[in-house]
Parts: sequence; structure tokens; C-alpha cells
Amino acid sequence: DFECDHLLQNTRRAVDTRPAGRPLRVLFIHTSMPLGGAEVLTANLMRRLDGNRFTPELCCLKERGPLGETLAKEFSVHSGLLSGKYDLRVWPRLTRLLRERQIDAVITVGAGDKMFWGRLAAQRAGGPVILSALHSTGWPDGIGRLNRLLTRITDGFIAVAPSHGKFLLEGEKLPAEKIMVIPNGVDTQRFAPVPDADAVRCELGIAPTAPVVGTVAALRPEKNHELFLEVARRVITQLPTARFVLVGDGPRRGPLEERARELGITDKIHFLGSRSDVPRILSVMDVFALTSHNEANPVSILEAMSVARPVVSTNVGSIHEAVREGETGFLVPVGDAATLS
Repeated sequence: DFECDHLLQNTRRAVDTRPAGRPLRVLFIHTSMPLGGAEVLTANLMRRLDGNRFTPELCCLKERGPLGETLAKEFSVHSGLLSGKYDLRVWPRLTRLLRERQIDAVITVGAGDKMFWGRLAAQRAGGPVILSALHSTGWPDGIGRLNRLLTRITDGFIAVAPSHGKFLLEGEKLPAEKIMVIPNGVDTQRFAPVPDADAVRCELGIAPTAPVVGTVAALRPEKNHELFLEVARRVITQLPTARFVLVGDGPRRGPLEERARELGITDKIHFLGSRSDVPRILSVMDVFALTSHNEANPVSILEAMSVARPVVSTNVGSIHEAVREGETGFLVPVGDAATLS
């Protein structure tokens, strides 16, 4: 509801020009839709928007991805508009899509290509209100020079936590009047402890009494799973019965699996890939760990806390606003394997 209100406040010119009674057509633009935090947030928002007021659609500039394929069963999903980094034809393609679908508001999610081409096409199409949601304080959501040039045509920048809004103001130098803070949230009814945690352990081949440390994050460089594996090696040396669970997939999976073999911990590490039953997997964890180089307001930590799991995390982004030191978890400096262990 909070985000709906902000959308309405920032789409007055679109509301004024659409036919009477027609819901506001909102297009969310991603590069693709793997099972990541920002992508899951978009999916949840699309599903929860009031259908009498909003008609959400999704555009994946490249491939749909697993979550995009799922959403295509519920919404209009467009994909395949960008074939490569220098494919300038994405501009007319996206402009044509906005006009044909009579889009009233465009929300780009993340920085990079979707932020640039999405806003440029929205301006060219005429009419749509342009918003950009950002979900990190560094790569992949750092605002480059080309994207910064489009600040003037952007109606609003959405931050995901108060400290993230401050970062957009002071770090990215975005105009204060264009920054709005809409904190991330999770469905606390879905993310609740499950009664069959022992059964889930059995499915995963983990003993009922084995200590389990887990993480949920796309296997991308900024998540620093290499540190997670190093911590696993150190802990296993002291506690051989411990097991480590990684939920998520991505371009780093192969190298990470190879790194686990080099560390001699393959039999103690469970690479589970993308899962649709994350609450069940969280319920088998004794500790949730996040080792990221940078974050803004990671959904995975909110999900873990909703399932009543303590958190050990690098102290980045707004995580200190969610985790109470020594009460609901512990925060450590970035890259500090010894303290994390």
C-alpha cells in the first residue's frame, strides 16, 4: 500500500491522460528475472497491487529467467528486446512497446542497461511517469555516467531503507526532492517456522543434530560466497559435524563448486540452486549468514528473521537497521573471515 500511494503521487500526469476508469498501467523493467531479492520483490509487488487501480506488466530486456517464466502465467511479460550490450535497437523496440501497451508509469529496477534504456524509451514514448528503484549501494546498482545524465527526466528514485536513501543523496548525489524511501518487506505469514524441519533435513541428507549454517543469495560476485566457503572451512575444522547450505544460482556456481573442492569441504556443502520452498530451507538452519561486499536492505535477512533465525552478516548497507547486535544476530566487518567464523 505504501508503494501504491507513492506511485499515485508520482503519476499525476499519467492519471490525467488515461481513459476514465482504466487502471494505471505500470511496467516494471528488469534485464532478466532470476530468483534474486530485487526480482522477488517485484514479483510480490505485482501480485499484491490492487487490480482495480493498477495493471502491472513486466519487461525483461533479455531473457525472462525462472521467475519471469512463472510470472508470464499471471501477467503480460515481454522479453527479448536487447540482444547485446551495444544493441541500440532496444530503444525503438522498447518505445514501441510502451506506446502499444499504453503504459502510464515505468519503473526500472536496478541500474545498468534497464535503467538507461527504460527511462530513455519512456521519455521518447511521451506521457509515462519515470521511476527508478535501486537495491544496492554498489555494483550492480552503481549509477554510471550515462545513467546520471538522465536524472533530469526521472520523476523519482526509490531507495529501500532510510540509510539507502541517505546514500543516494550523499553518495550518488541525486536530488533530495526526487528520492523516496520505501523499505523492503516480506510476507511474514509465508516466512514462518515450519513444523517439519527434521523432514526437510532428511530430504537434504543432513543429520537431525548437525549444526547448519545457510545463506540465500544469487551466486554473483557481490555476494562474496568465496568468503562463505572460507568461513565454512574454518568452522568445519573446529566442528566437523557442521553443514553449510547455499540457496541460489547464478554465474559463479561453477567456480564456487570448484573452490569447495579445493578446500576439501565438498561433502559438507550443499549447493541447492534456486528453490521455491525457501521458508522450509530456512527452517533447517541454525544460523543464517550473509557475506556480501555490499547491500542496501537484503530481503534474505528479513526472510531469515521472519523465520526466527539469528543472523551473522557483514555490516553493509542498512543491515544494522534490521539486525540488533547481540540480540538477533552479529555484524562483522566486510571480508573478516576470522570474526565471521
